[in-house]
Amino acid sequence: MSRAILASLIRLRALLAKEFRQLLRDPRMRFFVVVPPVTQLIIFAYAATFDVRDAHVAVVDQARTAETRELLQAIGATGHYTLHPFPDMAAAAAAMDRNRVRAIVRFAPDFPQERVVQVIADGSDSNSAQLVAGQLQQILRDNAMARAGARPPVVLEERAWYNPNLDDRDYFVPGIIANVVLIATMILTAMSVVRERELGTLERLRVTPLAKLEFLLGKMIPVAALGLLDVLLVAALAVFWFEVPFRGSVAALLLGSLLFLMSSLGLGLLISSYSHTQQQAMLLSFFVIMPAIVLSGFAFPISNMPEIVQPLTYLDPLRYYLVVIRDVFLKGSGVTDHPFQYGMMVLLGVGALLLSMRRIR
Repeated sequence: MSRAILASLIRLRALLAKEFRQLLRDPRMRFFVVVPPVTQLIIFAYAATFDVRDAHVAVVDQARTAETRELLQAIGATGHYTLHPFPDMAAAAAAMDRNRVRAIVRFAPDFPQERVVQVIADGSDSNSAQLVAGQLQQILRDNAMARAGARPPVVLEERAWYNPNLDDRDYFVPGIIANVVLIATMILTAMSVVRERELGTLERLRVTPLAKLEFLLGKMIPVAALGLLDVLLVAALAVFWFEVPFRGSVAALLLGSLLFLMSSLGLGLLISSYSHTQQQAMLLSFFVIMPAIVLSGFAFPISNMPEIVQPLTYLDPLRYYLVVIRDVFLKGSGVTDHPFQYGMMVLLGVGALLLSMRRIR
């Protein structure tokens, strides 16, 4: 028995040496492993945000009083809004139709008597419309109450745990890390077996004593190592470049990443078993990646999805990895804090690997 295990380890070592040399000696592969994950993190981290940082607002001030000017100064003082005066609502509406402004603030001629401010937001982008309209209403309300010397009947003291400034970047960047790792590792694994088939080396491997499990491990371990390297690389970039707090355990991050890689690599091998060319493997990978990202809760809460769709999210390993990596970064989670997420990733990973072993000939 020990002799058979030793022989298996010798064959696996030889296959791993071949795979590592094949991955690292190709300049295009080295480029794919390092440059795209870093580039994607930088681009997505700057672009993926719901915060209102620079919005153009049309102003129709038909009252022209000292109070309206003070209210408008309060809006401009936030630094998030650029005000554009318009003579009437028709001109302001035309500017919104041409996407020059995202909202309109109107003071009617009878504002000193009626004390009504009209706020209109561009609802074609519902998220931005809610944020802009809500912030404008809060600014106008707070300034008006301060001028009147009034105090609200109830004072709310707000405090946000784990993300005190409610910065979208601290929430999105860990999720972007998970998506980058999913894309890189799944595509690499999906193309590995197909590349062997196209180059004709798969037929040579079939006549060797190599077992199916040894073949799968030889394909998975090098990509898993590169995946962990990508995790550490982009996590360091998130902490030192984007200043995202890392409060948790590195061991928890590595454990969650290993279990997630087991699922993503298993799916990649399963995709390669259905593909005959690298182009087919690439297309099938994106066919799986896009629904996985949408159903994971990366940008849209799972609880807001239709009830008929929510059960499908339990089959998405990215859903569980997002919980782990975000909690590790923001909440300081450790290895023992996510048994359900770890268990589901193990279950999905083992299922994907068993299907791959059954499919790959």
